[in-house]
Amino acid sequence: MTHVRIWVSLIVISMLVISVAGFCLAQEGSAEAAGATAEEGAEGAEGAAMEAQVDSSLADLLASVETPVEEAEMPEGGMMTRLRESGLVTLFFKGGNFMYALLVTSIIGVAVIIERLITLTRARTDTRRLMKKVLDALHSKGVEAAAQECERTRGPIASILHAGLKRADMGTEAVERSIVAAGTVETSFLERGLIWLSTVATVAPLLGFLGTVSGMIRAFNAIAEAEQVNAKLVASGISEALITTATGLIIAIPMQTFHNYFVSQIDRFIIEMEESSADLVDTLVILGKMQPPKVGE
Repeated sequence: MTHVRIWVSLIVISMLVISVAGFCLAQEGSAEAAGATAEEGAEGAEGAAMEAQVDSSLADLLASVETPVEEAEMPEGGMMTRLRESGLVTLFFKGGNFMYALLVTSIIGVAVIIERLITLTRARTDTRRLMKKVLDALHSKGVEAAAQECERTRGPIASILHAGLKRADMGTEAVERSIVAAGTVETSFLERGLIWLSTVATVAPLLGFLGTVSGMIRAFNAIAEAEQVNAKLVASGISEALITTATGLIIAIPMQTFHNYFVSQIDRFIIEMEESSADLVDTLVILGKMQPPKVGE
């Protein structure tokens, strides 16, 4: 299920990116269409002026109708202009082919971050409240009631407690082995996907540096082929080459930050699992719910 959520997130983000790119590329065509519409509007205005000479009252009526239409179209044209004049698309294409690789890494990283945020949020539980319910059920109703209480609670802590309670009649060692096995599985589930986040945080700056080196090579080749070398030519080539480095760092910094945050959250889960399992084993021993293994078995 985790892999399915990751791939679904990747597909959704990719569709969004493709839609934005198509929207930006289609802006020039929209501008041309807007120009054609403006010409048609001008012709209509001339016709209205001619009719205004025949009937002045009709001209006033047409003016009152056309004014709000023009006002409604002005904000739309302003938004299109702002989107078209934003430098993000221009910087992306100036960065060269390595910008596409950085785009892919950023999509993967964002998908993993979203999936891990959802998973770790769903895994959170009130450990003290859960332990109180389990221990109260264990004291009053027995092992089966405590196990049912764990089944009604989601999360890794409830899962390892449930695994230990299911082996309560097989002795202390069986309970501890069951808890350790369940803890290993739950820890692996919590850490799933972090390797991809770490890879993105490591690879993105390297791709940026590689793109910069490639851009510098092209810039120096252009300088060598130019008959006259000026500061503007050198500065423009170097600035375009550094775009990939900046992009790689912009991607890597939040990825590494989220990776460290997820690791800290997983460490907290592990500590809570160890404390809860130790309290459960101690309570089972005190209550005498666990039977020692028979000799010869």
